[in-house]
Amino acid sequence: MIVKVLGAAAGGGLPQWNCGCRNCTDARAGRIAPMTQSSVAISVDGASWVLLNASPDIRAQIQATPALHPRGLRDTPIAAVVLTNADVDHIAGLLTLREKTGFTVFGTADILQTLEANRIFDVMDRTLIPRTGFALEQTITPLPDLTLTPFAVPGKVALFLEGETVGLQEIGEQTIGLMIEDGRRKVAYIPGCAALPDWLVDRLRDVDLLLFDGTVWENDDMARTGTGEKTGARMGHLPMQGDMGSLARLAPINARKVFIHVNNTNPVLQPDGPERAALMRAGWEIARDGQEITP
Repeated sequence: MIVKVLGAAAGGGLPQWNCGCRNCTDARAGRIAPMTQSSVAISVDGASWVLLNASPDIRAQIQATPALHPRGLRDTPIAAVVLTNADVDHIAGLLTLREKTGFTVFGTADILQTLEANRIFDVMDRTLIPRTGFALEQTITPLPDLTLTPFAVPGKVALFLEGETVGLQEIGEQTIGLMIEDGRRKVAYIPGCAALPDWLVDRLRDVDLLLFDGTVWENDDMARTGTGEKTGARMGHLPMQGDMGSLARLAPINARKVFIHVNNTNPVLQPDGPERAALMRAGWEIARDGQEITP
C-alpha cells in the first residue's frame, strides 16, 4: 500500500489567508513549511489512486503529485474520492474535479445528501462521476486489492449544516473513519474525531498506521493565540493534550502514529517548541504535504 499525504492542515491551511499568528507568520517567512488542507491519496500499484477527501486545495495538490497527473490528453489516475464528512475542507475540492473525466464519489447517505442538497455540485456530470453510497461497516473495494470499511466516530455535522442546537459528539453517518486494507497492511484514517471512547481505542489496536485528527493541542488553542474563542470541542475535535486527549488515550496503540488535519494555531507546528518535543516523546509524527508514509 502506498500512502501519500496531499494536505496535512485543517480548514484554512497554513498560513491561513487572514491570520497573522506566529505559525502563519513563520510559514509565510519560510521558517516552517506551509500546509494545504487535509487529503490523502492511497494506491496499491502506483497507477490507480483513491483520494480520501477532496480539499479546496486539490488542484495544487494534484499538480505537486506527479503520480496523479494525467496519462493522456484527457485522463486521470484518480479512480475514486471517499468522503469522511461534509466539511467544506473535505468536499469543496470536488468542484475542481468537474472537467468531464470520470471517477466515483463514495460517502454515507448523510454525506451524499449534503451534495444532493447543494445544486452547485451538479456541475459534476453524473454520467461520468457517479455518487455511490455505503453503509457504516460495509466494506467497499474502490480499487482491486484495496478495501475500505467506514465506521462511525464521535463528531458533529458540518458548520454550514448546524442548527440552533448542535450535538458535538454524535455517533452516526456525519463523521466517519476509514479502515483501509490491502491484505498485508491495515491503515486507519480519522481526520476528524471529537472523543476517544474505549470501543474506538480497542478498534485501533491492530492497525499498522494511524492517521488521526491533530487539529488542536489544547482545547483553547485559539483563545491562547488570540485568534478566536471557539474551542476544539465546539469544532468537533478533541485535543492532543490532557487525560482524555489523543496522546494519552492512544498511548496503547502500537502502530506508526501520525497527526493530520493540524490547525494553523496548533503550537506543535513549532519544531523547537515543548509541544513538539512532547509529541515526539509519545511516539507521534506530524504529517507534511507531499509525504509518502509506509504502513
